[in-house]
Amino acid sequence: MAPDEPASAVSYSAAQEALARCREYRKLNGLYGVVEPALGRIMLEVGAVGALTMPAALGGRIREQLRDRDRYGPIIGHPRSGRWTFLTDHADDSIQDMTILGELFHRGATLAMPGTRIVLPSPADERTGYRVWIDAPTGDTRPTLTEVVTLTRTYRYA
Repeated sequence: MAPDEPASAVSYSAAQEALARCREYRKLNGLYGVVEPALGRIMLEVGAVGALTMPAALGGRIREQLRDRDRYGPIIGHPRSGRWTFLTDHADDSIQDMTILGELFHRGATLAMPGTRIVLPSPADERTGYRVWIDAPTGDTRPTLTEVVTLTRTYRYA
């Protein structure tokens, strides 16, 4: 920020960039998020889109397995925490199975429940490296939640 530039102008600019990116996500990727104006975050409610977060090391293995099957999908990286979030198709019955949830927990993975919100990378996030795309969305293609959960369960512990 320039010394003579007011903080509100930066906030306004970040919010405008987030709105433009949010429109892209909606139009091109079927990710119907909303912008939280105060912070310029792009929020996506879990439901029609599922989300599974795990340690980056485990995520790298899952990503390789999906690629071997020609199943690509968006993956959000959280560099500071060393975690990745896989975006999937809609949430399914696995979200209610305590055995599956327990197995995921022991691998350091968490399944986002319907109605919770996740944050999609905004231009401001990407500039700071706070939240980035490991694999950016391409169209509205996403792996099934079942695929990602099943692959995650095949690994012992992260």
